[in-house]
Amino acid sequence: FLMERKTRVKINRKEIMVAKLRKSCSCTPQKLKNFLMDFFPVLRWLPKYRCREYIWGDIMSGLVIGIILVPQAIAYSLLAGLKPIYSLYTSFFANIIYFLMGTSRHVSVGIFSLISLMVGQVVDRELLLAGFDLNDDAPPASGDGSLQNDNLSNTTAFNLTIAGINAESLPCLYLIICSNGYSSWFGFFLLLFPQVLMGIFRLGFVSMYLSESILDGFATGASLTILTAQVKYLIGIKIPRSQGHGMLVITWINIFRNISQANLCDVITSAICIVVLVTAKEVGDRYKHKLKFPLPTELVVIVVATLVSHYGKLNEVYASSVSGAIPTGFIPPKVPEFNLMLRVALDALPLAIVSFVFTVSLSEMFAKKYAYTIRANQEMFAVGFCNIIPSFFHSFATSAALAKTLVKTSTGCQTQISGVISAMVVLLVLLFLAPLFYSLQKCVLACIIIVSLRGALRKFRDVPARYYVNKVDTLVWVVTMSASALVSTEIGLLVGIVFSMLCIIVRTQRPRTALLGQIQDTSFYEDDLEYENLSTVPKVKIFRFEAPLYYANRNYFLKSLYRLTNLDPNLEAARRKKYEKKERQHLKKGNHKTANGLGIGETTLQLVPKQIDFQALIVDCSAISFLDTTGVNTLKEILKDYKNLNISVLLACCNPSVIDCLKRGGYFGKDFGCMQEMVFYSIHNAVLFAKDQK
Repeated sequence: FLMERKTRVKINRKEIMVAKLRKSCSCTPQKLKNFLMDFFPVLRWLPKYRCREYIWGDIMSGLVIGIILVPQAIAYSLLAGLKPIYSLYTSFFANIIYFLMGTSRHVSVGIFSLISLMVGQVVDRELLLAGFDLNDDAPPASGDGSLQNDNLSNTTAFNLTIAGINAESLPCLYLIICSNGYSSWFGFFLLLFPQVLMGIFRLGFVSMYLSESILDGFATGASLTILTAQVKYLIGIKIPRSQGHGMLVITWINIFRNISQANLCDVITSAICIVVLVTAKEVGDRYKHKLKFPLPTELVVIVVATLVSHYGKLNEVYASSVSGAIPTGFIPPKVPEFNLMLRVALDALPLAIVSFVFTVSLSEMFAKKYAYTIRANQEMFAVGFCNIIPSFFHSFATSAALAKTLVKTSTGCQTQISGVISAMVVLLVLLFLAPLFYSLQKCVLACIIIVSLRGALRKFRDVPARYYVNKVDTLVWVVTMSASALVSTEIGLLVGIVFSMLCIIVRTQRPRTALLGQIQDTSFYEDDLEYENLSTVPKVKIFRFEAPLYYANRNYFLKSLYRLTNLDPNLEAARRKKYEKKERQHLKKGNHKTANGLGIGETTLQLVPKQIDFQALIVDCSAISFLDTTGVNTLKEILKDYKNLNISVLLACCNPSVIDCLKRGGYFGKDFGCMQEMVFYSIHNAVLFAKDQK
């Protein structure tokens, strides 16, 4: 009968699994509709768009962000080591794609300083592998900027060979040597794979492992690297772009070695621009509650600086480095070269993680503020496709940016319609206005980048307050920041994650332990070292262990227990056996004196140590969230050891999972008959039981 019943259960389970599999694999019109609406969230919210209520806020925020995007896109091209046109492409496509696929209503997706820096490091490395010197730019060539005429080449297009392959045959790299290095969209196509695969396998929870301390430290360390990379443009010196670990230190050494070559025109321009930008930012921060939208200071500075540079002929007269020709229009799309994927695989992974984490963090922050929800896995898809689709159009990696998102919300943004408006502003520049920035000095762009780092660099002022709140988090911040700045951004992120996890492990390996005393005339018990006027319970020790009990902290648990109770049951049992053995030897010899020269009665007193001043040990398990096999065996061990000394061990405040582990581990015996005498709902109940037992 039992065999037949088991067979029927197996058949039923098999049928249920087949039915579920068939249901999940079937394709119905309703399932297809739900899939499309989930994959393109715009299909859900756009039909419900409240035009009269939302449209003006979206238009205003879109225009403001578009105006901010243009100078930032041109400036961040310096970080990425690419021509400004590629930053404009990136800003345009990212806004359109996130409008279709994003779940956040307020996040501004596009170029981001940290991502641009990481891209630039790979660009420089590829140039070195191609055999090119990373000394600062050659003079810009003249031209009308038309893509149709020169296919984005501001100078002669070189036929490069990388690893034996002609550069013109590598659309993934699309190497054309230009005034600021080489124009490349070399496929952060690979960003698709980590981000989209993480979305497919529902790995959105990965973002939880990057704490605020890690992200802040990483951003601050990368900001120092960005600041260092822009100094040469501020003072107009030509030094090689440093590569590899220790870039920050090497760059500063090169700066001081070449400081005598500083261009006075660039120094004066940089000083004026920084003063104007910082002053405008401070005024804007102080009176932001009175301003309906932020001052477009960057755009004003760029327009004025371009006019001064053009009519003053600063490039020809003072050899001031300028942006050069920015072409108009779009490059025909090309398929990335898959043979080069392995070359950028390791670089793409940290880029994908940083891009996703910053986007999800900002999305969650503003979703909570404005009372709606986002889907982390869908954000993975959105950010992934914001990188994959534009890679065919010569764009580089994107992410959400905090500064632009704050501006977006402060100017009345309601939905991602504002992103479309911003994209239209960028499109206007791409089609018509880009060549007007030919004479823009690079030192002006460097000033915009440096002033934009104020928020990250101000984190140094928060260190004392951070240290007061939590010393471990402060240490994680310092380690992540130092590694990101002094080693490299990718290594810094990895070091921060590993160090943060090590801190968690160490804190669970050596957690806080305490003996508890009773608050007078109450049923509550607390640490007798932290609180005053606590009364000890006669003949009872109450031990608290504030961490899960598992294999890594087993020894610390035992050592802390023995130290605080002033009793090691193993040593005490061994000492008793030793004295009993000596006593028997003396009695066999007919000597009524023991080995200590004491009588038999006196020996009995000697065998019961004075330090055993308790008959019950209560373990407060309220902070023990889980037990592994080693933890269960440890509790069974102390139960046995103390029982040999006639000391009962009682457990209090165990959660259901801990009790379940103890049951399955055989702590209460086979029939659980004495369970009610071993585990208690509260410490006070255990104390009362111990007193009654005595």
